[in-house]
Amino acid sequence: MAHFRKDLFISYAHIDNQPLSPAEKGWVSRFHASLDALLSMRLGQTAKIWRDDKLQGNDAFANEIIDQFAHTAVLVSVLTPRYLNSEWCTREAHEFCERAKQNGGVVIDNKARVFKVMKTPVDTQEVLPSAIKDVLGYEFFSLEDGTPLELDPAYGEKFAQDYNRKIGKLAWDISQLLKRLAIDDDVNGKHADSHTPPKATIYLAECSYDRKEAREILESDLRCHGYTVLPDQQLPREEADYIATVERLLARSQLAIHLVGTGYGAVPDGPGQKSVVVLQNELAVGKSKHSGLPRVIWLPEGTASGQAAQQAFIEALHQDAEVQLGADLITGDIEALKASIHITLKKLEQPEIKLPEKLTAAADKAKLIYLICNEKDRKATVPVRKYLREQGYEVSLPAFEGDATAVREAHRQLMSNCDAVILFYGTGSEAWKRTIDNELKKMPGYRDGKPIFANFTYLAEPKTADKEDLIDMDEPNLINGIDAFSTLGMDAFMRAMQAAEAKA
Repeated sequence: MAHFRKDLFISYAHIDNQPLSPAEKGWVSRFHASLDALLSMRLGQTAKIWRDDKLQGNDAFANEIIDQFAHTAVLVSVLTPRYLNSEWCTREAHEFCERAKQNGGVVIDNKARVFKVMKTPVDTQEVLPSAIKDVLGYEFFSLEDGTPLELDPAYGEKFAQDYNRKIGKLAWDISQLLKRLAIDDDVNGKHADSHTPPKATIYLAECSYDRKEAREILESDLRCHGYTVLPDQQLPREEADYIATVERLLARSQLAIHLVGTGYGAVPDGPGQKSVVVLQNELAVGKSKHSGLPRVIWLPEGTASGQAAQQAFIEALHQDAEVQLGADLITGDIEALKASIHITLKKLEQPEIKLPEKLTAAADKAKLIYLICNEKDRKATVPVRKYLREQGYEVSLPAFEGDATAVREAHRQLMSNCDAVILFYGTGSEAWKRTIDNELKKMPGYRDGKPIFANFTYLAEPKTADKEDLIDMDEPNLINGIDAFSTLGMDAFMRAMQAAEAKA
């Protein structure tokens, strides 16, 4: 780096580097070595990391450390109860921030030059400067039966894997900030390079503890692709402040992502007593409603909760179009989630070119009818498809082959482009039909104002109580083909199509 002689300083309490056995290195020493190796790889050159490794037990502060802060790009604080009780450690944090203010600023492009490593949980961080207190930390511990255990290979393979993933994420984030600082030095000292347009800002919602690992994996993936991920600071824990802050962050975002698990999540202090998971979803719904914010909700298939409030939220996500407004509901694994997110981001970055209305009208061909059915009903739909094609319409069925993301994207494209929908209700279950009905309620959000000519439900065998109930209740836009297909039964649909085409 042109401006700083050292890349980063590790600030820690020496008692937290005591080895578990005489034959081992201390946790901080191993952390230092791991970070050094990974950061060097990320930078493409040897990282310059330093720390005070004198084994003194008192809190006498070394002025030579302060003198080096003006020439150090980044501070990494290893937070523990001892660290926060140490005058030496907390002074290191305050002194670094003071030197940083005089040397480029504590925050660069909304990224703080301080990184908070949470070796163990702490009760309060009030003794720290706000630049450290407010940033999100990297949790290097896991809770087992309420007991915090450091991410340490001594506790088993799972702890070793989690440690490697966390330190990999930390090294990546530090490398990106160091490169940003190097670019700023080059711009100030030489010339400004042409740069690519900034990528989208993404709101990755806070989640319950059982989805934290998935959230960290996703956050790392998005940051590695150059996206800004919010929130990038600790959110308030009072309800009114929490809501106001999330609204501001959503206003900066081009996509919102929600990871829903079995836990209800933390509840901010306030009259609403709703969890952060539910509150963020409600606020994102409002943003989607008023400004078209696209959303992705991950609710893996089979997710259920023993907590009544969370189970009610899960059921609402499946059944209530308002709760999932503006969102794609992804039920596959995390790879399906990542694929869906990147498809959505690609659309944001490369929007479809819209032809002028006159050109689109001239290019219009046969009207497209999307015949939605269960895969088992493909053959049963043949009479309906033949009839519609004889009337001059193009008919498309859902995609039944391919991975879940590709199938869902094909479904979304058909809902966006079709002129009419017929839901073929045959062997599909009542729950299946409810799911499709909820999808159809979201159609206006996909169509950018393009009207739908007709939306009908076609009843086919077998007879069920639900289908008979629809008939008995004179449900509108119903085609009764349970006994057999008849052209007469299609009359209402054809009249609706002709009337809509006449107005178009």
